[in-house]
Amino acid sequence: MRARPGDRIIIRGRTVETPDRHGEIIEVRGEEGEPPYRVRFGEGHESVVYPGSDFVVEHAETV
Repeated sequence: MRARPGDRIIIRGRTVETPDRHGEIIEVRGEEGEPPYRVRFGEGHESVVYPGSDFVVEHAETV
């Protein structure tokens, strides 16, 4: 998986009652876009994330 700052992420909820989490990648700590990623979530919380099977990257459009 590869990403760059500005890409959006979705972490799918593991159960029906658990909502998806959305955030923005603000830092890529791995080489050539590889994880881990520093992510700022919608509520303002920041965390270093290692993607799992429930992780989706939506690439930001380049202009």
